[in-house]
Amino acid sequence: MMIWRSVVGKLWLTIIALVAAVLLVLGMFLLQYIDIASFDDSHRVKVLFVYTAIIGFLLSTFLAFFLSTKITQPLLQMKKAADLISQGEYRTRVPIRSSDEIGDLANTFNNMAVELDTLIRDLNHEKEHLASVHRSMADAVVTFDAAGQIILANPHGQQIMDRWNELEWSEERRVHSQVPEPLFDLYRTVLREGRDLTDKVHVQSGVWSVVMAPLKSNDTVRGAVAVMRNVTEESKLEKLRRDFVANVSHEIRTPLSMLQGYSEALLDDIAASPEERKELAQVIYDESLRMGRLVKDLLDLARMEAGHMEMKLESTDLTVLLRRVHRKFELRAKEEEIQLHAELPPEPLIIAQGDEDRLEQVLTNLLDNALRHTSKQAHITLSARQLTLEHKAFVEIKVIDGGEGIPSEDLPFIFERFYKADKARTRGAGGTGLGLAIVKNIIESHQGRIQAESVVGVGTTFTILLPAGLAV
Repeated sequence: MMIWRSVVGKLWLTIIALVAAVLLVLGMFLLQYIDIASFDDSHRVKVLFVYTAIIGFLLSTFLAFFLSTKITQPLLQMKKAADLISQGEYRTRVPIRSSDEIGDLANTFNNMAVELDTLIRDLNHEKEHLASVHRSMADAVVTFDAAGQIILANPHGQQIMDRWNELEWSEERRVHSQVPEPLFDLYRTVLREGRDLTDKVHVQSGVWSVVMAPLKSNDTVRGAVAVMRNVTEESKLEKLRRDFVANVSHEIRTPLSMLQGYSEALLDDIAASPEERKELAQVIYDESLRMGRLVKDLLDLARMEAGHMEMKLESTDLTVLLRRVHRKFELRAKEEEIQLHAELPPEPLIIAQGDEDRLEQVLTNLLDNALRHTSKQAHITLSARQLTLEHKAFVEIKVIDGGEGIPSEDLPFIFERFYKADKARTRGAGGTGLGLAIVKNIIESHQGRIQAESVVGVGTTFTILLPAGLAV
């Protein structure tokens, strides 16, 4: 059918061309006729010539309109459709009114529009998918251009850039670039070398792992994309792990070395008198006790952190407990010329559920630390009171010393295992470095809270809050 329609269309063009040729031959014949015929019949010849011209003009006009309809009009429609597609109207189609070459061109144009519409939809779908992934990423993703301006950032990345750019950085970099100073050197290196780089940056108290890659176009670096992850907790845990291994090795190596040294002294009969031998044996005994306490504290702490600590919870009078602990340390405080005060209310301080032995262990550790880090003629205060917070009854216990204090940068870590605020300080014979970690775990097992406040050179205050009506 399409072939037949194409043949018919071409046949019409052929007929019109033949008619035009016939008119041309007729005109030539009339001119010859005018030369041969008598001039008397010239009027009739002129009339015939006029009729012929009118018919030729009409046929030419018809041919022009036919060509306009068959060729020019479809081309104009395709131009209009192309303009609409360039403006984003990808569903625009050209009507097919013939089966000739113009119709084939219109059909090809429509197929192209269909493919383009499908391609644009697929691209938009992929763009929305990537944008959703970009927004949902936990890591911060920020893209910078070659001038250091932010061209794309996910919500987390934008929050970080806003927060970092509010900090006080170099004025020159703040004016000429939106790249924060912690990333500036890495960003400049990526632009210069055109390769991926990884680094860790420290901003205030946080640690960030940064992976920055170049954005290339025709072998030209046109920017960089940075992926940032907050690894503060991971860095802290890694540091604690290293410190734990190092401190356990140190704590065990020291008594072992003393045990070995004094044992060799006894075996080699270095001690000249029974008193000296007794003194060496006493040192060996003390160091063995210290190792035993270290192993016991490690096992206790492991059980606490695993949730396997046995608690004998019952109604406990903290006033009686506090007075007993005060009497236990009072003699030692006098020997070290330290004033130990107890500020306790006359009425009982009762908590519904408490393990008296574990709470005594808490107070013993805190007072032992206070005595070891408080100089002579200073004072230590043990106080307790009952208070209400958020409509709940608590017993507040404070251990306040006038010792050397703890630096502010070390204060958040003092409840970690083996953490030493003063790296050069040596522990006393009874210290294992696990006391505060055990204290924290015991208090939390009572669903209480403990916090520390300290000023270097002034002293440290440990505050314990225990719920008075704990239900378990």
